[in-house]
Amino acid sequence: MASSTSSDGIRGVSRTKPGDMTLKDALRHHAFARGLGEEQIATLASMASEVSFAEGEVILENGQRSHAFFLVLTGSVSVELCTARFIVSVQSLGPGQIFGWSALLDHHDTVFQVRARENTTALRLAGKDLKAACQADPLLGKEVLQRALAVVAGRVRATEIRFAEMCGIRV
Repeated sequence: MASSTSSDGIRGVSRTKPGDMTLKDALRHHAFARGLGEEQIATLASMASEVSFAEGEVILENGQRSHAFFLVLTGSVSVELCTARFIVSVQSLGPGQIFGWSALLDHHDTVFQVRARENTTALRLAGKDLKAACQADPLLGKEVLQRALAVVAGRVRATEIRFAEMCGIRV
C-alpha cells in the first residue's frame, strides 16, 4: 500500500494488489451502483480508485471544499457534526454506503466531518469527473442524483434523530 494525496488534495492510501476484486466488480457489488448498466459501471470504474484509511483518520473535514465522492467497501466511518466546543457522531456508515455527496455540487464545502471508525477501504471518485460523466450521460446523471438525494435525505433524518436524542426527546 502506498500513501497518496491526489492533485486535488484528496487523502487516502491507494491499494492495488494482484487478485483483488476489480473496480468494476467492486462497483457491481456496491449497493449505490446496484442496477446500473455495464456501460455506466465502466464509466464509474474509469474514474475510481481504491483507497484505505486508518482507524481514527479524518477523511473529510467540516467546511473543507469537497472534491471526492466515496463508496465504502470495508470497515466503517462516522459522519460527525463539529463545532468549536464539541463533536457529535450523527451517523455511522459501513459497506454499501457512501459519503462525500457535496462533491457533486459546484463550489460547495462539506457539511460534516467524516472519520474512519476502523481500518476502512473505499472507492474514491473525483467529484469533477463524476459530474462530467453525469452531464455526458443523462441516464447516469439521473441515477446518481436520485441515489445521492436519498443519501442526503437519510443524513438529514439521522441529524434530526441525533438532535432529538440530545434534547431528551424519544424518537
